[in-house]
Amino acid sequence: MKRTFSSFRYRNYRLFFTGQLISQTGSWMQRIALGWFVLELTHNDAFAVGLMAFAQFLPYTIFGLFAGVITDRLDARRLVITTQLAQTIVAAVLTWVAFGGFAKPWMLYVIAFVNGTVLVLDVPSRQQLTYRMVGRDTLPNAIALNSSLFNASRVFGPSVAGILLGFAGVGVCFLVNAISFLAVLLSLFAMRTRDFFPFEEFERPRIFAGTREGLAYVRRQPRMLAVLALTVVLSTFAFNFNVTLPVLAKITLHGHGAVYGFLSAVFGAGALAGALIAASRARASTRVMIIGALVFTSAELLLAPARNEYAAGLLLFLVGAGFTAWSANSNASVQLAAPDRLRGRIIGIYFYAFNGTGPVAGLFAGWLCAQGGTELAFALAGAIGIAGTVAAAAALRRRPPIRIPRQAEHAQAA
Repeated sequence: MKRTFSSFRYRNYRLFFTGQLISQTGSWMQRIALGWFVLELTHNDAFAVGLMAFAQFLPYTIFGLFAGVITDRLDARRLVITTQLAQTIVAAVLTWVAFGGFAKPWMLYVIAFVNGTVLVLDVPSRQQLTYRMVGRDTLPNAIALNSSLFNASRVFGPSVAGILLGFAGVGVCFLVNAISFLAVLLSLFAMRTRDFFPFEEFERPRIFAGTREGLAYVRRQPRMLAVLALTVVLSTFAFNFNVTLPVLAKITLHGHGAVYGFLSAVFGAGALAGALIAASRARASTRVMIIGALVFTSAELLLAPARNEYAAGLLLFLVGAGFTAWSANSNASVQLAAPDRLRGRIIGIYFYAFNGTGPVAGLFAGWLCAQGGTELAFALAGAIGIAGTVAAAAALRRRPPIRIPRQAEHAQAA
């Protein structure tokens, strides 16, 4: 238990975790409400949900490779404060559009694109800030705890959103999210910067030259390439639940908002279990990463013929547990293999691999749902995911392990 929560000995991380727990709950309420809102406005058009995913992830495709360089150039805490303020404004605009009663699908697509642009910088900057709060040796635990935080909010947020969708409408979900950002902003302002782990001194990179340097480093790391290749495959074909889950709940299972909230919450509960297992381990594990990927993709394949919410919920629990066991270990292994001067860029490349194909993946998942329902979408996702995981496991067995230097604990724990 002590190892599972070892990052909590750092005051800055405790503040960050508490603020994010509140804010991420609101963010999950917004994600759930937004997918449902699109289905309502388009009269259950599954492809429209795919268009929403296209708009949301297109910024990653356009700007994602440069996000890590920007993160290396700027102060991580100040950048996170800026991105959180921007997301607060986006949530407020969504609230206005929903309560105003004049919402059109194109408006939601534009808002999703703007929010996605903000998240391009938010994700690597938060990862960089995590490193500054806990240091190298505790980083795998902090990444796993961040995943547990994200997925704990994924349990509570969708559950509340499912209830509110039926009684109060989508606008209330957007309003709650806007208010929730106050918690994370307060936590960021309360941090003690003198307690941050220092970086080694390095020249701030230029945008294009720095991006090329990061890509060149990755090309020289065969195991990192294998991990990134698996990330591309799974994120493209197997992780499109922002498209498939609302369609599963509303169209396949003929459910209402509460069913959607239930399915999302069960997925989050499984993901939370997987994250806590990852947090209990002292270091990133290739074996756990591969086992997690196999559980994730196999359960998704079995989800294809599910015809009631309880069977779907059980399988989604396994999907969530496998997903975070895979993603937490792949994320940590890539970050720990990066030198300080390239850490932001390597984080950016990892999340580009995770999100860069999102626009095409969202459209593809929406098209599959429109053509053959979630049955076709889940079956294809599971089959391709299993094949990709087996290929990655074979490639990793042929490569020597990445040598990860250790760093002495020297930040002040309070």
